[in-house]
Amino acid sequence: QVQLVESGGGLVQAGGSLRLSCVASGHTFSTYHMGWFRQAPGKEREFVAATRRSGGNIYYADSVKGRFTISRDNAKNTVYLQMNSLTPEDTAVYYCAADLKYSGRYYFRYDYDYWGQGTQVTVSS
Repeated sequence: QVQLVESGGGLVQAGGSLRLSCVASGHTFSTYHMGWFRQAPGKEREFVAATRRSGGNIYYADSVKGRFTISRDNAKNTVYLQMNSLTPEDTAVYYCAADLKYSGRYYFRYDYDYWGQGTQVTVSS
């Protein structure tokens, strides 16, 4: 069993920045792949970013490329999402997720095995 706890969400003005953190426990963190997803009201949960277990392969949704950065610190069992140049369209609940078996579909939410409870990010215009 893997437990994931996100933090770092909040209210920020457009153009601002936030850094989300997700701390994992219950399994060897360095053996699984991590992703960030988000869900806005009335919309499907969508892929944001992902990193392989080594941190060497990183993927982004086109909508956040160049603005968001995913990273992980395996010594701290933590994955981060640095979000810059935020816009109101980034407003959503952000979730981290763990994929223990890696199908290769890093963007596909149903391939992830464990999820955090989510953290709200609100960007005002």
